[in-house]
Amino acid sequence: MAVEQDAKDSLLSPCHAQLANELPSETMDKGRLPNPITDFPAWYGEVVKQSGMAEHSLARGTMVAKPHGYGIWEFVQRALDDRFKLTGHENVYFPLYFPESLLAREAEHVEGFAPELAVITHGGGAKLEEPLVVRPTSEAIIWSTYANWIQSYRDLPLLYNQWGNVVRWELRTRLFLRTSEFLWQEGHTAHAGSDEAYEEALRMLEVYREVAEDVLAIPVVPGRKSEAEKFAGAVTTFTIEGLMRDGKALQCGTSHFLGQNFAKAYDVTFLNQSGELEHVWGTSWGASWRLVGGIVMTHGDERGLRLPPKVAPIQVVVVPIYRSDDQKSEVMAVAHKLRDSLAGDGIRVRVDDRDQYRPGYKFSEWELKGVPIRIEIGPKDVAADQVVTVDRLTGDKRQRSTAQAATSLPAALDEVQAGLHRSALDFREANTHTASTYAELRDGVAEQAGLWVGPWCGEATCEERVTADTKATIRVLPLVPEDPGAPCLVCGRAGTERATWARAY
Repeated sequence: MAVEQDAKDSLLSPCHAQLANELPSETMDKGRLPNPITDFPAWYGEVVKQSGMAEHSLARGTMVAKPHGYGIWEFVQRALDDRFKLTGHENVYFPLYFPESLLAREAEHVEGFAPELAVITHGGGAKLEEPLVVRPTSEAIIWSTYANWIQSYRDLPLLYNQWGNVVRWELRTRLFLRTSEFLWQEGHTAHAGSDEAYEEALRMLEVYREVAEDVLAIPVVPGRKSEAEKFAGAVTTFTIEGLMRDGKALQCGTSHFLGQNFAKAYDVTFLNQSGELEHVWGTSWGASWRLVGGIVMTHGDERGLRLPPKVAPIQVVVVPIYRSDDQKSEVMAVAHKLRDSLAGDGIRVRVDDRDQYRPGYKFSEWELKGVPIRIEIGPKDVAADQVVTVDRLTGDKRQRSTAQAATSLPAALDEVQAGLHRSALDFREANTHTASTYAELRDGVAEQAGLWVGPWCGEATCEERVTADTKATIRVLPLVPEDPGAPCLVCGRAGTERATWARAY
């Protein structure tokens, strides 16, 4: 993020400012960020690109995940994968493409994905006898394979997860949030009973909630999707929904109770303990690198990213400041010693020893990248056996002894993590509204955005009217249906659900 020199200097601690001005440097080549309040979409795109997270690629709707963005995704992956394994799941991998006829065996499923399918018609220079579908999701190939793996109740449950990519031919794309190809995980489990499968779907929803809240610092609302919004082929879809800084909702993960729908479509049966043949019960659940976009939109500010330390590829950056070779030698020795001490405590730390940039440039760049804590070390700091720490969340600068900095940073990182969650939760609560009339809902969505909660009769016609008038959809219904105690705010008939509406990504 480019700033004028006087603005750069204002980021320096007083004892560092003169040194920073005297150091030779290239001009920072990044453009100013758009205002996130007046042009949130442009701000988001520029933050992702300028911070080195991702860029558009050659084929329409595709993107290149650059090291900073992919590094964030790796920590999201790790948080999810560790919890999957703790809940008894194993990782597998299924093919990227499969015969088109396989998908067609589940009518509701294929209807839901038909507009987004990518189909291979030629291979090896010749037309294929049967077109191949590039997976938009893997229920078809996995359930057709499960039919060969399951014969008896002794083979159940199957608790499998797959990390991979999928292709959906999106019309409107946005980096990380919606691309034609994206990375994700998809769990697919098979069970001997309905209750067991239902509990599995809820268990995995809780995993998603925990990762979103505790790792990504994104407050989410767990619940069910309406019939219109549920996954194609599911009996019930559970979701976690976050509220982004522009007042739009983001679906951060979904878990589906499939009932026996896919088992019947692909003839997946087993002999139960009574010796009777019956269809198995299934679930599927998934989260994608859309969560990386959610981190940007939940926590970012006018200067760029603000990363939760638990997913920050670099948690602490040390910026040495010097003017001569003698000063460089002294400052770098302290910087490397501090780096080694922090790394020994498990902190992801980097010393920015690039000579071609001024400290002011480096400060702006690391703020743009969202590094949680910056440490500044200059010759006067070395002489005083101290450093200056700067908190990305608050901007607070503190002088600490070198030893104190080394021991206090783990707790400081925890406070940044908690502070980001508090800030996001406060924003969500301030932007969650109750509507008792249709006019309140319609006008509120248009003028204030955010989450709007109100009674709904459960009828699709009322749901469709709200969407047509406001572009808002029902993002979430309570996990357990709740009597709203009031008539439907659309039609006035008896309310049967308490629905949360919002415009969404």
